Amino acid sequence: MIDTIRANLGPMMFGGLIVFLLIGYPAAFSLAAVGLFFSFIAIEMGVIAPQYMGNLTFQLYAIISNDLLLSIPFFTFMGAVLERCGLAEDLLDSIGQLFGSVRGGLSYAVILVGAILGAITGTVAASVIAMGVISLPVMMRYGYNMQHATGVIAASGTITQLIPPSLVLVVLADVMGKSVGDMYAGAIGPSIVQVALFCIWVVILSIIKPHHVPALPPEARTLKGRALVWKCIRGIVPSAALIFLVLGTIFMGLATPTEAGAMGAVGALGLAALYGTLSWKLTYQAMSSTMRITAMVTMILIGARVFSLVFQGVGGGLWIEHMLTGLPGGQVGFLAFSMVFVFFIAFFLDFFEIAFIIIPLLTPAATKLDINLIWFGLLICANIQTSFMHPPFGFALFYLRGIAPPTVKSRDIYLGSIPWIVLQLLLVALMIAFPEMVTYWLEKPPTLDPAAIERQFQSLPGLDNLGLPAPPTSN
Repeated sequence: MIDTIRANLGPMMFGGLIVFLLIGYPAAFSLAAVGLFFSFIAIEMGVIAPQYMGNLTFQLYAIISNDLLLSIPFFTFMGAVLERCGLAEDLLDSIGQLFGSVRGGLSYAVILVGAILGAITGTVAASVIAMGVISLPVMMRYGYNMQHATGVIAASGTITQLIPPSLVLVVLADVMGKSVGDMYAGAIGPSIVQVALFCIWVVILSIIKPHHVPALPPEARTLKGRALVWKCIRGIVPSAALIFLVLGTIFMGLATPTEAGAMGAVGALGLAALYGTLSWKLTYQAMSSTMRITAMVTMILIGARVFSLVFQGVGGGLWIEHMLTGLPGGQVGFLAFSMVFVFFIAFFLDFFEIAFIIIPLLTPAATKLDINLIWFGLLICANIQTSFMHPPFGFALFYLRGIAPPTVKSRDIYLGSIPWIVLQLLLVALMIAFPEMVTYWLEKPPTLDPAAIERQFQSLPGLDNLGLPAPPTSN
């Protein structure tokens, strides 16, 4: 009996964690409690030495001293400021006027503004709340189908999770030991395809159910010609400048993600000042939101390190690796299992918990199966977009329910999310079928041309007078 327990401490730890999470105990404390409880059992049974737990000090210090994780409060603060500064209103008004004469014009505006906000805020809550407050009353006023209106607003907010500088991409890069710049670059293709899929669905809907997505009436299209052009410039140019400040400096190698996040935070304050909305109240609210989110992420990460240290010590990592690499079908079988597992676990865990608990278990098996970790991480990121869109933890739906008027039924919000969840899963399928969607954007390693090196070597002046042997010639 004792030998059986000793040999199966890893599976027992994993099972105990699932029980705690299903009960509803906070993830950070569940992870730490299960880890410490099983560490006592493992020490008593002689599976690990007491000194092994001394590594916990180094693990916790590594979290606090990780410069990359500093980007999380910077990006969070930037998103919190931009949520309240008036930029979203300007963008939606200008792009809505631009597409006003087209069926589904407001839907296109919501999708495109959601993508732009995603590229400058990095947080789903900021995008969904801003889009819901501004665009939902307008869509209701002009006769948009309620399920479609709530669905497109929630979905446009979840694009934020995939579009750089997404906090999820920062966390995934840290957990998987990869460059944030590579993770951001790899996300360019999937982000474009996701926006395109959403727009294509609006086109289809405007053909099969045109009454669900009417064009704006002429009296609502108040801006035309030069006035519309300048309105669009006023809304888009500041956003483009901030996107370049944050993402352009990272892609050009001029700044680390942490430095770019700091510049983005300053840029967000500058935009708020430009729109005349910068105040102590706005700043305090942004700082308060940043503190809560950063503390939550840090506590989950600390708990995850405690659990992971003990889990690896009792052989749990090898158990997971052998189980996943032994699946039938090799890479295909592993990918199919991982995607289905992540989709269903997202019903119970939010994306931070998935990143800190599930990803470290999947990464070693993916590495052993020679799977590109940037591609694999973005597959997971695209997959767990759905965690914001389905019950019971569909946070995008919760945010929308919180700011929607009482006349909007919860049933409409949940049913409206279904087509967009299907589109998000379609993106995952396309990324699996066409991995170039991710790998094309990654920096290619430099290649050496031996023939070119040989020609340069032969062209050096005075080579014959040095008494050196002639370089070998290629056959």
